[in-house]
Amino acid sequence: MGGVPVVIVLLIRRFKCLTADCPAVTFAEQIPGLTRPHARYTPVLRDLLARVAQALAGRPGARLARRLGMTAAKDTLLRLLRTAALDESGPVRVLGVDEFALLKGHTYATLLVDLEARRPIDVLPGREAEPVVRWLAGHPEVEIVCRDRASAYAEAAKQAAPQAVQVADAWHLWNNLAKAVEKTVTSHYGCIPSAHAAVHQSVKPQPPSEPDGMLDVRGRPRRIVATIRERHGAVHGLLAQGRSLRGISRDLDLDYYAVRRYARTANVEELLVKVTQRRTLLDDYKPYIYQRFVQGCRNASQLFREVRDQGFPGDRSVVNSYVRLLKQGTITASPPPALPKPRRALRWITTRPEHLRPEGVLGLKEIRAACPELDATVEHVRAFGSLMREHRGEDLNERIEQVRRHDLPALRQFADGLKLSLTFIQLCCL
Repeated sequence: MGGVPVVIVLLIRRFKCLTADCPAVTFAEQIPGLTRPHARYTPVLRDLLARVAQALAGRPGARLARRLGMTAAKDTLLRLLRTAALDESGPVRVLGVDEFALLKGHTYATLLVDLEARRPIDVLPGREAEPVVRWLAGHPEVEIVCRDRASAYAEAAKQAAPQAVQVADAWHLWNNLAKAVEKTVTSHYGCIPSAHAAVHQSVKPQPPSEPDGMLDVRGRPRRIVATIRERHGAVHGLLAQGRSLRGISRDLDLDYYAVRRYARTANVEELLVKVTQRRTLLDDYKPYIYQRFVQGCRNASQLFREVRDQGFPGDRSVVNSYVRLLKQGTITASPPPALPKPRRALRWITTRPEHLRPEGVLGLKEIRAACPELDATVEHVRAFGSLMREHRGEDLNERIEQVRRHDLPALRQFADGLKLSLTFIQLCCL
């Protein structure tokens, strides 16, 4: 009734059984489509709540149902979900097979999915070949088996569904490729710092009145910086008087391990490194804002629109505060870009070129120029990505041979695994 909870008061008849040994004795009249024995919901409401439970499960489903005027507890929704009748799967032409963890590291199961209907159809115990073989034996209509690179599922499909084409799904292929690229980046990461320093050595920012990170967004000294300096001086002053660490902890009302950390650090700037070198959403866009500021653009709103078009996810006030510091002269130069970590370099390599941000394009260019092996890795990753997107499995053998020509053990192992573990392979994105 328009999202308003409604209670229906019904007057019904009750019948008495004339059989003396009848355990029920009386029977209440039921109205088809409105009432059921021992039910607190109408069939329509029960069906609606069951559909909400199927889509959102317990707590999220209960929140949505309450907003729709159908108040129900999360446990009620879970009971409806458990008692809901399962639809018959029917013939399956394209089957997806993958493992999932019931208890990670201990208990696993196998999930079967109808990829054309995009819905799960069965759950098998374990992740071995036997349950999959038994299931495939009863479904000779399967034409395509989409799976990961596990040998158990490969043997099951080969044994019970020889007529089916085994497909390596794009997610597992890309995940395996990313792991191989991560190993390659880690082994050649030593080339990145030297190239980064060589490119940015000409950028010598003039020191501002306070080191970058010592001030808040309004240009005022950060309270935590003053607190750390004050505590460091107090601890070393008491140490000079011969006080013990336990005694200093009691005198200053500080944790013992904090006092020990202050005592072991002679230079307070070492303690401020973690505090002052925090990253913000604006860090990747500060060089661009400073460049535009030097060129004469002092309008913070205009600069915000420009960095927003480049992908800046933050608020306008962050850009306004940074521009205000530039106008006040608190920040007198643009900080050089931070040295990319291995995970960031991995993200640059595995991201499609048209989706890279400007700083990613420049960073990837530095990496490729610094290390021939990483440059070759970028080319192989883009070639594999093109094969998967365009479903060109016929070109796979040629790409594998090109990988073998380079001294890239992780990528070579990935390529050899493709050739050895997949008897029938098509690169497909179902």
